[in-house]
Amino acid sequence: MRARLVPATIAALTLGALLVPGTAQASPAPAVPVVDVRAHDSTAGTALASGYGEPGTKLRVDAGRAGDARWLEIDYQVQQTGYWCGPAATRIALSARTAAPSQGELAAQLGTTEAGTDHIGQVTAVLNARLGGGWYETKEMPNDPPTQAQRDLLWHDIVFDIDRNYPLVANIVAPPGNQPPGYPPDQTIYHYFTVFGYDAVDRTVLIADPASFGGNQIYWISFDQLATLIPPKGYSA
Repeated sequence: MRARLVPATIAALTLGALLVPGTAQASPAPAVPVVDVRAHDSTAGTALASGYGEPGTKLRVDAGRAGDARWLEIDYQVQQTGYWCGPAATRIALSARTAAPSQGELAAQLGTTEAGTDHIGQVTAVLNARLGGGWYETKEMPNDPPTQAQRDLLWHDIVFDIDRNYPLVANIVAPPGNQPPGYPPDQTIYHYFTVFGYDAVDRTVLIADPASFGGNQIYWISFDQLATLIPPKGYSA
């Protein structure tokens, strides 16, 4: 089982506030931790946020640029059940453009069951329904390893979409020996996560991973690894 660590919440009373007898004083809402992408390099395997493993825990990433790297503003949230990676990844993608609904709402709309979310096409349909229009398309990557044409299209989609403030949602298969940071090394993981940044020089991509495997929430992986994780599934872009 992966460790579940709860970030500390700091509550402060307003200076000069008076306590009224018999009146309950409302507690301030917990502050949402902010991930500072600029404080880290974009080398593959670099974790930007770790230790927030409690289901439903939120983080915020502000949009930014650094050299040839760009990333979007997102509202990250750890998936609330072991099979809600599809709803959680969809929610993260939506948060770059609109107030994101709950994971439960999206699970119902996606048709997610205890067996998970069946196909990336369900994610594409919900993204378009929530945002209006038809920006997102389902891109299949059936070849394992992917063809050069499939790799070129994936990189084009990442840069084109993120430059226009659209994160991607990827359906991945991560077997032992080819896994992002913190994944159970003895298991093949079928999963959804969100791609919301890239570095054109390092050829790395920024991942918001709702599973929080090994306590890793936001991290960079190489584009080459992403291209090998998606087959034989697909992505929404």
